[in-house]
Amino acid sequence: MISLRVYPWELVLVAEGEEVARHRRCFERYQTVYDWQHYIGVVQRKPGALRNGAPFSEMPEHLQTLQRHLLRHEGGDRVMAQVLAAVVSEGLEPVLVAVELALESGNISGDHVLNVLARLQSPVVTLTPVETSLTLSEEPLANVHRYDHLRTHVQAEVNHVE
Repeated sequence: MISLRVYPWELVLVAEGEEVARHRRCFERYQTVYDWQHYIGVVQRKPGALRNGAPFSEMPEHLQTLQRHLLRHEGGDRVMAQVLAAVVSEGLEPVLVAVELALESGNISGDHVLNVLARLQSPVVTLTPVETSLTLSEEPLANVHRYDHLRTHVQAEVNHVE
């Protein structure tokens, strides 16, 4: 059972005491208003709906740009569906930031967007100094020239060309 609560500027659908959807009211005739986020579940089952789906023409510009790039490749609709699924789990704003960063980098792929999103969502690890009673008797020196010596020494002994 779903109840419709009609307010002057919006419509609210409620099921079992929880809000299911909220739409702004449209007072003009012959106009259809979509909320593209309500169709993300459908796209998970039928990714081809992204190609001509009217609700997805109302997505934010960065998502539309990503969609245009991804749909040029085979399987791009499935990849875009994965990115849109992240909107449900992570929220719209973090996904938009990740898409914008991916578009700016020039590496436009669904994996890159999801990777950027994961890095944005991961907590910052702060390193805490470890207390110890051990001390160094001799500080280590950075001597990269010793590697050149090792390389020339090994080459002189082993001749693989003979």
